[in-house]
Amino acid sequence: MALTDAKTQVDQAFTRADPRGPSFENAFGGATSFLRRRYTKDLAGVDVAVTGVPFDQAVTNRPGTRFGPRAIREASTLQPYDPPYGWGFDPLAVQNVVDYGDMAFDYANVPEVPGLIEAHVAGIAEAGALPITLGGDHSITLPILRAMAKIHGPVALIQFDAHSDTWVDDDPARIDHGTFLYKAIREGCVSVSNAVSVGIRTENPDTLGVTILDAPMVHRDGVEAVLGRVREIVGDRPCYVTFDIDALDPAFAPGTGTPVWGGLASWQAAAMLRGLAGINLIGGDVVEVSPPYDSGGITAVAGAHVAMELIALAGWRKR
Repeated sequence: MALTDAKTQVDQAFTRADPRGPSFENAFGGATSFLRRRYTKDLAGVDVAVTGVPFDQAVTNRPGTRFGPRAIREASTLQPYDPPYGWGFDPLAVQNVVDYGDMAFDYANVPEVPGLIEAHVAGIAEAGALPITLGGDHSITLPILRAMAKIHGPVALIQFDAHSDTWVDDDPARIDHGTFLYKAIREGCVSVSNAVSVGIRTENPDTLGVTILDAPMVHRDGVEAVLGRVREIVGDRPCYVTFDIDALDPAFAPGTGTPVWGGLASWQAAAMLRGLAGINLIGGDVVEVSPPYDSGGITAVAGAHVAMELIALAGWRKR
């Protein structure tokens, strides 16, 4: 197949017959499923299900991440022509990847949203598919971790973020993107000894024992040193990867709600994600992409690449 197939391929979100392999549909046209995968609610035989949770009512500053899943899907249309560079295999050829669509919820009934997210992601995982979630703000990760922990027990966690998200919050009724990890640890969803946060650059007096590999360390010691520590911490325990796009410096990801300078460069994030190949991945997300504050769509592009890297991590053991 070649790019000339763009003459006949269109709306592969609905028309593609083979769930695996590349797509040569024009990047600027057609229905924008993630990576031109088929939209489906049928998870039979599916290896990876990409789903969106367009919820942003738990932010502390700028909203807009409800538009994140749509923007990430649109940005992804340039990616399915070729395997992602540097992996040495095609994750779309060795796995059945589908777009499971977005989660439905009543925007005016905020308290019920976490339970819906937990059930939504649990349904994907219990069907045998690995969930990759497009956010949405970072509060969505807590109910996802609840779902993962019910299946796997306390999970290892790799968090890319500017913020530790362990601010104290002992009110179970509150929904806050800055406290998801505090609650996940307190509820026993995350194994603290196997949890690591990369790219942190905001003060928090209590990180609850999570290992912090902050942004200055990444810049000073380099990617390989950081990867060595991450691998040592998570081991082979079932591992969830959450990527807050504000882990990247605002120069690389301006379209987010709480940007902080001094962050990771996109090349550092790419190298670290690829350096995690072989971890026991059980799911992942990319959150906090806020298109209203984006410039030229570059934050959505970064989010789409992160999601593709997560799919590659999922396929590493199947290659």
